[in-house]
Amino acid sequence: MLAIPMCSGRHSAVTIDEGYIKYVSRWTEGPAPDPRLTEGLETWRRPLYEAGLVGYYEDLKVGFGNLSVRANGPAFVITGTQTGHLETTSGIHYALVTKTDVTRNTVWSSGPVEASSEAMTHAAIYALSDAIQAVVHVHSRELWERYRNVLPTTDARVAYGTPAMAAEFTRLWSQHRFRNDGLAVMAGHEEGIVSIGTSLREAAGRVLALAGQSSGSTGSR
Repeated sequence: MLAIPMCSGRHSAVTIDEGYIKYVSRWTEGPAPDPRLTEGLETWRRPLYEAGLVGYYEDLKVGFGNLSVRANGPAFVITGTQTGHLETTSGIHYALVTKTDVTRNTVWSSGPVEASSEAMTHAAIYALSDAIQAVVHVHSRELWERYRNVLPTTDARVAYGTPAMAAEFTRLWSQHRFRNDGLAVMAGHEEGIVSIGTSLREAAGRVLALAGQSSGSTGSR
């Protein structure tokens, strides 16, 4: 795991562990995924990017935040690794995840780019219920600090992109609040918030609403 201590800017006194693929990636270069799915992802990625919930740590040269939508069965389309710096995206910035194996820590994907470093976590969440059609993972120091251990929260000892994190979301799913409200905090992945929904509109809307509520209560995002 690459953990990078921060000492300046809005990330003061935090450790950013982000953007690096920790699973075994079985990627096959190929055409862009279904444009109907990638266009929908871009539609909802844009307001997340504008809100600063998806983006890029300039000092680290690493992107953060990702979102996905279910394709068929267990397959899903997800933002590609290291695309957080892009203001807008197109089909070439997305990958189709076709298979995952948590026990072997392996993800199979195809497309113009490798899948996000969070693909394993997304896959584990989709496996919880066929009703989950979209997953959004964003970063916000303010939201993370405000809602950690208030919303359903993963174990602080568990890092992102690992089989253990996949197991943590299975645990949270057994808590009806995550199942009903669709929001969780990743305590072991500083700044990380996850939102799920029956559609991209619902998943993205939940975290945008959370950011709006926080902004309204503090006077700033």
